[in-house]
Amino acid sequence: QVQLMESGGGLVQPGGSLRLSCAATGNIFSTDDVGWYRQAPGEPRELVATLNSLGRIKYTDSVKGRFIISGGDGDKSTVDLQMHNLKPEDTGVYFCWRKVSTWPDNEYEYWGQGTQGTVTS
Repeated sequence: QVQLMESGGGLVQPGGSLRLSCAATGNIFSTDDVGWYRQAPGEPRELVATLNSLGRIKYTDSVKGRFIISGGDGDKSTVDLQMHNLKPEDTGVYFCWRKVSTWPDNEYEYWGQGTQGTVTS
């Protein structure tokens, strides 16, 4: 079992920055995929950034050049999302995500409870 706890959301003006952090406990491994998703009101949950077991990073197009995911060292027990030059459309609930793969071919996905990020003037 894995537990994920997000922190760092809040209210910020356009152009501002927020830093989200996700602390993972339980049966975690360095080979896990980790990442952040977000959900705006009335919208489906969407991928924001992921960091896979090979260290490859993926960002959704709308955040490229503004957001940075980090925490790929060791067992990735802490994964951060630095968000800069925030826009109102970045508003939403941000969820920490983790996929644990075990031999031979089992995969388990875990989600945090979410943290609200609001960008408004």
